[in-house]
Amino acid sequence: MELRPSAHVDTFSRDRLPPVEQWPELIFELPEVRYPDRLNCAVALLDDTIARHGSDRRCLLTADETWTYGDLLTRANQVAHVLTEDLGVVPGNRVLLRGPNNPWLVAGWFGALKAGAVVVTTMPLLRAHELDAIHEIGRPTAALCDHRFTAELDAAETPGLRVLTYGGPGEDTLAARCAAKSTVFEAVDTACDDVALIAFTSGTTGRPKATMHFHRDVLAIADTFSAHVVRPEPTDLFTGTPPLGFTFGLGGLVVFPLRAGSATLLLERATPEELAAVVAERGVTVLFTAPTAYRAILGAGLADLLAGVRRCVSAGEALPVGVWQAYRDAIGTRIIDGIGATEMLHVFVSAADDAIRPGATGLPVPGYRAVVLGPDGKPVADGTPGQLAVKGPTGCRYLDDARQFDYVRDGWNITGDTYIRDADGYLWYQARSDDMIVSSGYNIAGPEVEAVLCTHPDVAECGVVGAVDERRGMVVKAYVVLHPGVTADEATARALQTFVKQTMAPYKYPRSVEFVPELPRTDTGKLRRGELRRRAAEGTPVAEAGPAPG
Repeated sequence: MELRPSAHVDTFSRDRLPPVEQWPELIFELPEVRYPDRLNCAVALLDDTIARHGSDRRCLLTADETWTYGDLLTRANQVAHVLTEDLGVVPGNRVLLRGPNNPWLVAGWFGALKAGAVVVTTMPLLRAHELDAIHEIGRPTAALCDHRFTAELDAAETPGLRVLTYGGPGEDTLAARCAAKSTVFEAVDTACDDVALIAFTSGTTGRPKATMHFHRDVLAIADTFSAHVVRPEPTDLFTGTPPLGFTFGLGGLVVFPLRAGSATLLLERATPEELAAVVAERGVTVLFTAPTAYRAILGAGLADLLAGVRRCVSAGEALPVGVWQAYRDAIGTRIIDGIGATEMLHVFVSAADDAIRPGATGLPVPGYRAVVLGPDGKPVADGTPGQLAVKGPTGCRYLDDARQFDYVRDGWNITGDTYIRDADGYLWYQARSDDMIVSSGYNIAGPEVEAVLCTHPDVAECGVVGAVDERRGMVVKAYVVLHPGVTADEATARALQTFVKQTMAPYKYPRSVEFVPELPRTDTGKLRRGELRRRAAEGTPVAEAGPAPG
């Protein structure tokens, strides 16, 4: 495949794409995913939507304010001026975004894309050393950061990074600078296959993988999964809990509603109970969240508060059939389950309405194909477990990473999930095929947690795996060998939990800590993770640490 001439002056991203022969096969069977050669997805999502529906309709809502489409366009254009004129951003530079889900984060996303930059949206809970890795890999040149989340960014090793804050008081904030800028900006005429965003996903080696997605990819997820399965309407109000730093949240709370001319209610943080209350109060009609939240809402007896939601979408982890059925019994609504991946940008297997089979993830989303492969890389017979493999208009392109060979094989994206396909083509999730721990919708790499725990002076060595949990699906469990003289008690376990929470994103901390005299290893010294997973599954005695603060 020959790439179109790039609009990027800084060619960092394109130079680090894997060779085309290492890409998965891309499929453009649907007419709607065949985009023009020149395409800026920010213009398509914002300017073109305004041309169809008008600028005065509501767009971004919070607890106390409403931005219209015209408001977002104005601020996005002003952000683009600030980036290019004040921070010196040129097309192809990477712009890091850091903050919770709020309108200025979205304005920063659109402004950066209009300026021809490559957006790197990060989780606001990431700690300094995690930001170090993102900077080392993606080399952002500028950052827009919520004023409440600057401490870890300041502590990170990010030489040359120009940081501008937003949301706080002062004359040198993003909003103050925007106020002095023109409301008109001529968006950079990017190619449809210019890199638009870099999304980071944790790998089981602990080193994050940077996935690169084109401008056309951003529209493709809206024109496949959203258009054909979610089926949004211009009158819809979206909301949900996933951060925009997750591609699940970016699609469900920004790309999908704006592609349809809908509005989105942005929540910086909400417990399941708070989520249910705000859904009822604000009249939300499309909801994106993890199975954990649906389970908690049911458990609290609050399912009736979601009665006005016509499209409930679940992803991030497998949706238990019991949760699906209990929700259906409670209010009559069918939850839309789906599996996606950061490498693919969003959901590629799902089903809605009468096409749903409880317990199955679903069918390939229109525009995608899916097969189940055996160890020989060939499709297995229906009913036989194997590796889920997919292809479609989006696909894996790691930034300068040899793990491209692991994810893409013979043109297929190998998701790392074990599935069974039935005779009707429905796909049934069995388990993760790697060491990723999926807890409450968060992907957590066990070796990454191990690396942090091993820096604690009391820890000689450790192994981290997932343990089944009724509420969260899985939790992080740490098997820890302490140095001689350290007491293996609850106080030590709590100290280790707190240490992890202060060193990396808090949701990654081990909720269960078991002290052991030694770890199971092979003759060559390799940690036998399978044995640890077996122990965790069997529920052998645990020195339960109890909940750490927060």
